[in-house]
Amino acid sequence: MLNRVTLNLHTDQWTIQYERESCELKRVFGSELLDIQHNGSTAVPDLLAKPIIDIAVKIASCKDADQFINPLSKFDYTYRPEMSSTERHFFQKGNPVQFHLSIAYKDRGGYWDRQILFRDYLVNHEEARREYESIKVKGIPKDEFVQKILVLASND
Repeated sequence: MLNRVTLNLHTDQWTIQYERESCELKRVFGSELLDIQHNGSTAVPDLLAKPIIDIAVKIASCKDADQFINPLSKFDYTYRPEMSSTERHFFQKGNPVQFHLSIAYKDRGGYWDRQILFRDYLVNHEEARREYESIKVKGIPKDEFVQKILVLASND
């Protein structure tokens, strides 16, 4: 049996939740924070999405990321090394999960740039947004679509 994910209509509450959470995260990261962004489907108006707020934080170096594991745990973030990569540290918060947090590094990988490029393209291109929504509703793999959008966005 397929494990279906519930998709919700976009709501302004997602932006409000992001704003509240980002204030806390700014305190945790302090002067190490280079940027913080609401990314993922909840950051795209008029797009069905899982009700999980994706937040990306950018710091200078991958070598500095581990120092945030303990402070983030005090704000109920759980580090998920099995879902992390060479390009990001990944955390979840809530039960059920309400937030995904990715710490991206300026000195390694393209995670940050890909996330922002993809989000911004969907925000500005309704046809792509509808196509992505259809893929999500059908529950089919989205990797090929994401790659297509990244190419289009790079040439936009």
